[in-house]
Amino acid sequence: MMRAKSGLERPKKARFNKGDLFGWLIMLPTLILFTFFVWEPLLESVRLSMYTAKGIRLQEFVGFSNYIRVFNHPDFIAALRNTFVYIVWSLVIGFFAPIIMALLISETVHLKGFLRVGVYFPNMVPGMATVMMWGYFFTPGATGVLNILLSKVGVDNKLWLTNPKLTIPLIILTMTWKGAGATALIYMAGISGINPDLYEAAAIDGAGIGKRIRHITVPSIFDLGKTLLILQVIAVFQILYEPLVMTNGGPNNASISLMQLVYNYAFRDFNYPMGAALSVMICIILVVLSGVYTKVTSRKEL
Repeated sequence: MMRAKSGLERPKKARFNKGDLFGWLIMLPTLILFTFFVWEPLLESVRLSMYTAKGIRLQEFVGFSNYIRVFNHPDFIAALRNTFVYIVWSLVIGFFAPIIMALLISETVHLKGFLRVGVYFPNMVPGMATVMMWGYFFTPGATGVLNILLSKVGVDNKLWLTNPKLTIPLIILTMTWKGAGATALIYMAGISGINPDLYEAAAIDGAGIGKRIRHITVPSIFDLGKTLLILQVIAVFQILYEPLVMTNGGPNNASISLMQLVYNYAFRDFNYPMGAALSVMICIILVVLSGVYTKVTSRKEL
């Protein structure tokens, strides 16, 4: 007699086939590069941070002494505070600018391609050239480009980058000019994927442009905005060459960032263990921020 089949059969285990092997072979170069250019330097930085060194030659194991020295360094608190101020100003200035640009261009009927090229053009300018150009633009005194323009309408010269209250906002403004266009294109791609039937239905119901943006466009790109938000925070947290070139961290450490402090340890003081220790600390902070952000946003989706 044939045994009756049980109603609850165990699912068959997935077998490794040729298609899986082909997929792993495709990913293998990326995995190798990721291992040698990301994980190996990261682990080496952790090891270096726990030693004293003469140049790059390790000498004596000192445990967490380098971390303690970083905490007690007089520039650490200023750099940590400024880095979070950079993030706040980047969210105030730089987060909404590309969204507004994308919405305006998406609602434009004529010259849409020309406007897309126009907003992306600053992103094609080399980063160092951008920073130097805006540095000359905000130069204090009578030689600054902005002060020259303002003098034509009777406005006195301003301090700009030598004013501690304006330094960080002006640096963020420079970064926004440079990168907002590329982010706007990403939002435009998201907007172009919205079902046009939704807009047609809204138009039939008599909804204006404001209601269409509020009830259709913004909810449709909300998840995209959440992803770009955390990517922006991670990128701004690692800001380096903008304050280094424009102000060298001044005036009086008003614009120094954590990454610039790493640069000072490694390439000014040649203290590679302390630079490695601060790099590891930055990595831990970013992991914690990313984890908290993911946890908070995932709870709101439930």
